[in-house]
Amino acid sequence: MAKILVIDDEEGIRHLLDTLLSRKGYTVVLAGSGRKGLELFRRERPDVVVLDLKMPEMDGVSVLKQIRQINLIQPVIILTGFLTPEAEQQMRALGVTEFVEKEFSMHHLGHALTRLLNDTTTTIS
Repeated sequence: MAKILVIDDEEGIRHLLDTLLSRKGYTVVLAGSGRKGLELFRRERPDVVVLDLKMPEMDGVSVLKQIRQINLIQPVIILTGFLTPEAEQQMRALGVTEFVEKEFSMHHLGHALTRLLNDTTTTIS
């Protein structure tokens, strides 16, 4: 099953996603900061990254830019409660196609994961 790296500074969100995604059969790796997320990204090689935009020290934009230096086509879902049109445009320019509001439903997150994982499978095959 696919490995999902969740990078979010909110412990409650990490715990919730860990529980929900694990129940769906995904292997979940958690990071509470952008720096830790990048460390785990390099080590764990996840299939999809779920990334919060607003984090202290290193925000999601900085994390995404570093991920893109390592892997230009890494599937990333932006998870945020603060998505401005400008931020969305910047994320799309960095190759992000999936956005999930923090007031998300598991249904919406599930569809985003399925789309990205199917694209990855198609690209790799």
